[in-house]
Amino acid sequence: MTGGRRTHANPLLERTRAFALRIIRLCRSLPEGRVENMIASQLMRCGTSVGANYRAACRARSAAEFRAKLGIVEEETDESVYWMELIVESGIMPQERSGDLIKEANEILAMVVASIRTSRAGSEKSNSRKSPQP
Repeated sequence: MTGGRRTHANPLLERTRAFALRIIRLCRSLPEGRVENMIASQLMRCGTSVGANYRAACRARSAAEFRAKLGIVEEETDESVYWMELIVESGIMPQERSGDLIKEANEILAMVVASIRTSRAGSEKSNSRKSPQP
């Protein structure tokens, strides 16, 4: 982001940023309480980390670094789903208020996993071409 303007060249970059903003709003809307504050803190950490780590993956210097950073995005997105499911299952917030955000997290997760697989497949093809033939 330069000069307050964002680029739309990478839709997943935009989606992960929007996801982080929605996580912030969700955490702000949780009721006050010891348990709720602890869950909000955990969700805030992992939910905002999704976009930050995806941004770092986009700046990776190698395919291996790209996959490693995407692995972090996968873990943080999955953890976000976990905390949101706990919010619903514990009765802190009804499914209707967070179901859409859980769905978005699962869609992001699926895209990240697909990107990791695609990157691995491309790397394996590249390595097989470099290997000497017996």
